Amino acid sequence: MSLSEKGSDNIVEHYDKAETEHVDAESSVDKTFAKKTLRRIDFHLLPILAILYSISLIDRVNISNAYVAGMAQDLQLQVGSRYSLATLIFFVPYILFELPSNILIRKVGAARWIGTITVLWGTVMIGMSFVKTWYQLVVCRALLGILEAGFFPACTYIISTWYLRHEIQKRMTGFYVLSVMVAGFSSAMAGGIAEMAGLRGLNGWQWIFLLLGVVTVLGGGAAYFLVQDFPDKNKFLSEEQTRWVLARIDADRSDAQYDHWTMAKFWSYMFDLHLWSFALLFGAVCTTTYAFAYFLPIILVQGMGYTVLNAQLLTAPPYTFAAIFSFSTAILSDKWKLRGPFLIFQAIFAIIGLTLTAFHTTNGVRYLGVFFGIAGGSANVASILGYLQNNIAGYTKRAFTTAITIGGGGIGGIVASTVFRAQDAPGYRPGLWVTIGSQLIIIFVTCANSVYYYYKNKAAREGRSGPIEGRPGFYYTY
Repeated sequence: MSLSEKGSDNIVEHYDKAETEHVDAESSVDKTFAKKTLRRIDFHLLPILAILYSISLIDRVNISNAYVAGMAQDLQLQVGSRYSLATLIFFVPYILFELPSNILIRKVGAARWIGTITVLWGTVMIGMSFVKTWYQLVVCRALLGILEAGFFPACTYIISTWYLRHEIQKRMTGFYVLSVMVAGFSSAMAGGIAEMAGLRGLNGWQWIFLLLGVVTVLGGGAAYFLVQDFPDKNKFLSEEQTRWVLARIDADRSDAQYDHWTMAKFWSYMFDLHLWSFALLFGAVCTTTYAFAYFLPIILVQGMGYTVLNAQLLTAPPYTFAAIFSFSTAILSDKWKLRGPFLIFQAIFAIIGLTLTAFHTTNGVRYLGVFFGIAGGSANVASILGYLQNNIAGYTKRAFTTAITIGGGGIGGIVASTVFRAQDAPGYRPGLWVTIGSQLIIIFVTCANSVYYYYKNKAAREGRSGPIEGRPGFYYTY
């Protein structure tokens, strides 16, 4: 009988037994057993979350594909700032509902929570295919933001509870870049779907929302059966495997057991500037990634002169390159147990690409800049999430920090939605300057955190301060 079948009351008993039998979980088990268990976790945890997140990304950004597929004319989105409003309104409820979602997921259960909100936002996507005015589109985008708010924070939160701090980067990157790569092909898919214009009296942009909305609803249905819960509540590992997972997590960061929310904890987290630094980092990187997601097809058409179909096809290759680049740097980051230097390198890589796109006069070189910009930005999305998980301990603190960090990404999305203005076409240089500035913020904050970590670690090792995070043996990762 599995641990989950014995009931949650026995979890602490099994965990305590594992802790007393062997604190050093890594050296006390057979390597074959460990490798088999980790592979089983990877297989059951990551693919379904990656697929669902790719659906989530497609649904939130395919408004740009719909724009160039006839929606701009049908809904008069070229007038004033209507398109920017339709893109940025998504992020207002998205930011507000993330923390409540991360609190509720433990109570509701991961599969039920993720499955339900996915089905609901898929239904909204289907509804978007039948809107008749631009303000109806804005309302649907706001509903989409409410429902998607609980998804990405939940995914990163769940993944972070399963792995050691120095093996999480490649998992987080694998989850993220697979999603981004699939989403990168959404423009090519949208280009094909848009060719259905006129069928059943619907325009091409309506078919984009309709068909992808149906896919989302089906994905949400699958989530009820395939999404896995937290380690102490899982149903797919054996009792022995679960004890090993809990013991090794506790040996790494002393937080294998769930610590319950209190108002004292909440307010202490609210006023911890260190936690907010991750939100600033994530907001900065998402300014770049959302800028490319929302405006790349438009820049390729209006800025570089490509046809609509060619522009949609040309959005996929940069995301494929970004996936290869991101996973390569993640493997090295885990191997060398370094985070900050990789954040800085990837930000510089993005700056090079953004500069080429902004200022070079040859379209081929500008398009090469898109490769670099998307690669550096995508790599840093996953890297910042790994950086966060390496330097936070405790379930509730991790839930809080994950929520505000991804909320910071929502603010980056708002910035990205407003800085690429119609009057700046075809170069869109003000928007590109803002995205370059966001990468400079990443470099500055990472350097500041590294100095902070150095002195905190040094003081803890020399006995001049108490244990970091209140957990003996825990040190910050540069």
